[in-house]
Amino acid sequence: MVLDEKRIKEIMTEYKDMFDALEEYDKTRELPFDRKRIDITLSVRTIKKLKEIKKKTGKPISRIIEEKFIS
Repeated sequence: MVLDEKRIKEIMTEYKDMFDALEEYDKTRELPFDRKRIDITLSVRTIKKLKEIKKKTGKPISRIIEEKFIS
């Protein structure tokens, strides 16, 4: 199957996020949507606040934290 330039541009536009993710993988050998476990130290007050938000929203604490940075 031969693709013309117009169709190639359509594909590049439609799947731009995926192409960007693959480009990032080529550079770092990590996909940007992969998840990693890390150890962090938080104050007791911060942990309590996160647990309250978790209880209200039903979301895992890791998602709550991610949403604060990604939004």
